[in-house]
Amino acid sequence: MAITDVAAFAHLTDADIENLGTELDAIRRDIEESLGARDARYIRRTIAAQRALELTARVMLAGSAKRPAKWAGTATLAAAKIIENMEIGHNVMHGQWNWMNDPEIHSTTWEWDMNAASKHWRNAHNFQHHKYTNILDMDDDVGYFILRVTRDQPWQPYNIGNLPYNLVLALAFEWAIGLQTVDLEKYFEDGPDGDTARERTREFITKAGRQIVKDYVAFPALTALSPAANFTSTLKANAVANVIRSIWAHAVIVCGHFPDGAEKFTTTDMAGETRGEWYLRQMLGSANFEAGPVLRFLSGNLCHQIEHHLFPDLPSNRLHEASVRVRALCEKYDLPYTTASFAAQYGKTWRTIAKLSLPNKFLRATADDAPETRSERMFAHLKPIDADLITGRRRGLKTAITRVRRRATAKTR
Repeated sequence: MAITDVAAFAHLTDADIENLGTELDAIRRDIEESLGARDARYIRRTIAAQRALELTARVMLAGSAKRPAKWAGTATLAAAKIIENMEIGHNVMHGQWNWMNDPEIHSTTWEWDMNAASKHWRNAHNFQHHKYTNILDMDDDVGYFILRVTRDQPWQPYNIGNLPYNLVLALAFEWAIGLQTVDLEKYFEDGPDGDTARERTREFITKAGRQIVKDYVAFPALTALSPAANFTSTLKANAVANVIRSIWAHAVIVCGHFPDGAEKFTTTDMAGETRGEWYLRQMLGSANFEAGPVLRFLSGNLCHQIEHHLFPDLPSNRLHEASVRVRALCEKYDLPYTTASFAAQYGKTWRTIAKLSLPNKFLRATADDAPETRSERMFAHLKPIDADLITGRRRGLKTAITRVRRRATAKTR
């Protein structure tokens, strides 16, 4: 089942966790103190390039309704929307660029090209998901209300549709993110919660309505003024670009939260949680995927999901350098640094979603030692080993997991 004692699961003492927190604070401090003109140029050039890319896409779609031009314009528009959402909107609204004191590039003023109202997303994402990362019944991103992604979620007959639900979620991720921030389940409640839900619903409808008019009325109508294109071709191009953006955003997000090694936690972990314990939970509850410069950029640098969860308000262009030091800390404290190729992480996510569409009685691994669900109880049969007898090197979580795997393999022989 989910982890109830983070320190016990991680095989770290209170002093270890405090020291880990101090070293992570040092990484944050070093990056904050080095922020300057180079970083400001990066985000301003990124915004300018994204706007130029979107303008190019609009011109291409207006220039011709022929299939090659239409698909080229659609692909360019999808890329522009991905960059705006992932590398700009998501990161600006995290407050990563607030240190510049630029009123245009500020978390409180940026409104992204998406159905979700920015202020709703900031509240749901920054102040809920990042604080309560992967804590059951507190983090809505654990399954997005419809997916079963851990055995701690009791199997229900509707879970048999896990795979098609995830496909629909991917295709309509833009709408899912928007609706997630509204709390529709509280719409008909009396009192402050109901009032808030109704107000958010009205604001969401207003924002989504503007997006619909922009993408499916205004831009197609402008395109129709060109003798070389028509209303319908641009409408279809906008719809396809939005779906491509949704599929890509969904893929990047699930690769950071649902692959093997992205742990789940119970609410007991929050009791008296220290700064070091919060850091540790973020490290254990997130996963990375390997990426070069292009994939890093297109993912909004969320290929470094571990570092993003450790330092959510540090500029995204600095996460790659932070990852080198975070990875070294994981090695020092014998903690797993959960990463793999993008294809591997995405595949593991779909495998987990497929597997958990079935009742537990059809699953082989135990509820405390499964790829998608682990707890400190998986180590109950192990004798503690604090250090290697020869080298004196620390022996912690990574070593303990290896010992469990070897024991399980030996039993099957």
